[in-house]
Amino acid sequence: MGIGELDREAHVPEGRPKGTAAGPRTLAEALRARGDDGLAALLRARPDLLGPVPNDLTQLATRAGTRASVVRALERLDRFSLQVAEALAVAPDPAPYPVLLDLFTGGREEPETEAALPGAVALLREQALVWGEDDRLRLVRTARELLAPSPQHPSPTGLGPTVAEATAGMSPGRLQEIVAAAGLPSTHDPVSAVAALTGLFTDRERMGALLDTAPPEALAVLDRLVWGPPYGEVTARPTAPVGWLRDRGLLLPVSPRTMVLPREVALHLRGGRAHRAPEPRAPEVGVVRAYRPQVVDSAAAGQAYAAVATVEELLKSWDHGGPAVLRAGGLAVRDLKRTAAALDVPEPVAAFWLELAYGAGLLASDGEADERYAPTPAYDDWLDQPPAERWARLAGAWLKATRTPGLVGGQDAKGRTLSALGPDLDRAAAPEVRHRVLALLATLPPGAAADPETLLARLRWERPTRGTTTARSTSAPAASVPAPGTDAGTTRAETGAAGPWASEAGAARGTGGTSAPRPAADLRERLARWALRDAELLGITGRGALSTAARALLNLPLDAPAGPAAEGGGVEPEVAAERAAELLEPLLPRPVDHVLLQADLTAVAPGPLLRPLADALAVLADVESKGGATVYRFTPGSVRRALDTGRSASDLHAFLAAHARTPVPQPLAYLIDDVARKHGHLRIGAASAYVRCDDDALLGEILADRRSAPLRLRRLAPTVLAAQTDPSSLLDGLRSMGYAPAAESAEGDVMISRAAAHRTPPRTPPAPVPDGPPAPDATLLKAAVHAIRAGDHAATAVRKEPAVPVTTGGLPRTSAAETLATVQAAVMTGSAVWIGYVNAEGAASQRVIAPVRVEGGFVTGYDHTADEVRTYPLHRITGVAELADEEV
Repeated sequence: MGIGELDREAHVPEGRPKGTAAGPRTLAEALRARGDDGLAALLRARPDLLGPVPNDLTQLATRAGTRASVVRALERLDRFSLQVAEALAVAPDPAPYPVLLDLFTGGREEPETEAALPGAVALLREQALVWGEDDRLRLVRTARELLAPSPQHPSPTGLGPTVAEATAGMSPGRLQEIVAAAGLPSTHDPVSAVAALTGLFTDRERMGALLDTAPPEALAVLDRLVWGPPYGEVTARPTAPVGWLRDRGLLLPVSPRTMVLPREVALHLRGGRAHRAPEPRAPEVGVVRAYRPQVVDSAAAGQAYAAVATVEELLKSWDHGGPAVLRAGGLAVRDLKRTAAALDVPEPVAAFWLELAYGAGLLASDGEADERYAPTPAYDDWLDQPPAERWARLAGAWLKATRTPGLVGGQDAKGRTLSALGPDLDRAAAPEVRHRVLALLATLPPGAAADPETLLARLRWERPTRGTTTARSTSAPAASVPAPGTDAGTTRAETGAAGPWASEAGAARGTGGTSAPRPAADLRERLARWALRDAELLGITGRGALSTAARALLNLPLDAPAGPAAEGGGVEPEVAAERAAELLEPLLPRPVDHVLLQADLTAVAPGPLLRPLADALAVLADVESKGGATVYRFTPGSVRRALDTGRSASDLHAFLAAHARTPVPQPLAYLIDDVARKHGHLRIGAASAYVRCDDDALLGEILADRRSAPLRLRRLAPTVLAAQTDPSSLLDGLRSMGYAPAAESAEGDVMISRAAAHRTPPRTPPAPVPDGPPAPDATLLKAAVHAIRAGDHAATAVRKEPAVPVTTGGLPRTSAAETLATVQAAVMTGSAVWIGYVNAEGAASQRVIAPVRVEGGFVTGYDHTADEVRTYPLHRITGVAELADEEV
């Protein structure tokens, strides 16, 4: 369908407001015609307009049309709404609603598109991207500039410039040649020539007749350009088919080597459609498999308990100080490898647990000169909580964190490797993507696991241009027009000239087209994949389905699918976390208070141990294997570690007898007694360091041992050896030789080493990086709308001109005597006046006030703009004018 047919009058669909001749002339007027609910909806959808609150509706409209704000609004449109904006960018300005509809349907009946289009237009109008009545729809200028085609950046629709735009600057003689070759009568001026060509290309019958005379090779060239990109490179000697198209204006030159397919011709070939494949409906999220909700909750509970245990194990291993902090921040690669090996997980998963603990405020750097990572004091408080509450805290921290562990191991813009716990891991979009992924999972029936690919397709439809603009290349080659003697069907499509908002152009480029890379969309997809993986690791999902506890954490329905736009809300996050913990707690394994001792110097814990028992056993034995049952192994070193804490052999025997369901095996009893017999026989203190022992023969044996040479020992007395090393190194050296020395204090008492851990000073969790301004609440919206209305009233109030109508920056300007006299008269008559005011920071504003008192150089009155009584210094009032209409 041609443009001429699109301009015809058509019936506006039933239920849509009819356009009127007295429609708004500007966006500000359109906003002024809205109710308070309409303004609140705009500010809620585009919170960046509130920073700071606009003085009036004119300023609001100006701010809504700035490039940064329009770009952000376009980024948050779904695919169909973006397609509507793209269609309006290539439609006549203004465009009647029927013209817009025909750009999607081509004049055919398409109920799905016809039903979705009013909602998309309403959304664009609500967000102030489109204004005007249905008979005069206007896309805001900045959005049109972003979405309209240009030689460097074709339109996302794949359409090129109009005939008038493409022929601008063409010589009148050349225009007359094209008009004659197209079979049109000659004209007297370029304007009428362009109008004649436009009329031909938009007339379906005449255009069809012209194309019927075209060579088949010429039609093949048009077929390659019709869905974009519309630009093609020509050789010095174009082929006959290309020459035929060029002579008749079906291809127009934009440079000596580049031709373009005019928009009117492309629309005719497309049947009047702006898009090859409109997508009015969001893709459905598919179900891979459905489980019983109880199975999902059990699987998720197991993962949740494993998550809590893994974080606890990780931080417990760093109790006495973890790895060093890199100079640039973060964890060294070798330390990440060691952590992964200790946790028996892949390195990406180890990075996830590290970032989770860091995001929850349980891990930080200690800030010392030799800076190292260590648990924070909040970790001790976390350990005292029940497992379900600990899980809720971890899950809540993950939901709002902007740090993205999936980036660990990649490179930043400067080619530097991104390290775990290091800088540059924040991605502001991460929390929004996580919440949206979980919300889409919540739309499925309880127990249903989503198909990841359909879920990603849904996310791509909801945010086709998330983040930065599409990567584009201004130097990418256009389509090549065949040289003489070559096949016209070998036209090469452009590979890089995607528009700044190419939501579908890359997918609709015909047989030769390839889309340009889209880094922002790729990041959003990776964030979604990481969210699915992390949710399973954390126990938010079980077997790919959302658990009941996670639904409670997100404040979603527990036993039924949520709505299509499911989002948590309604209760405070703390209340939701408590509810989730209550639902999870019965599904977690119960801690046990006993172990099973075996003759091979091992102990088996048949389940999670009570915390005091687990802590004590972790000192007395080493963990050998983990799983459903944890296996501990007793060694001389582990027994000595327990004795170093101040326990005696009898204490250890009593401890095992009290907590073992089996008798203490004889080998274990012998091991404890043997290590205890040797423990403390040697005493080490600080001289530089010394060794003291009542058995001088044992000291002689140490001196004779070649392994003691690095310790540089010498005998000071029959029972004392001196060492030229520090006490801790001496302890380690003698222990490596097989002895069991004990450290002693300056008073000669044995020093007891507790299992007390190294802790950082109090730290706060890392603050999430905001993804733009926060969404305003109802109170802020109400106050902002009121302030904008009041300011708009002050700006548009009809005023009497002052005797000397001099203005500065739009503010009234009167002398001090005139200002004082006018304000005093207003106090006596009880009338309102319009004033210009400059505050202490130099910011100028205009206000409508009703003065009630003037004294001491100040005027006090009711400020209609601020809706409160205020006092203004008279010397800061630039001028005053009476209102022509007393209604304020």
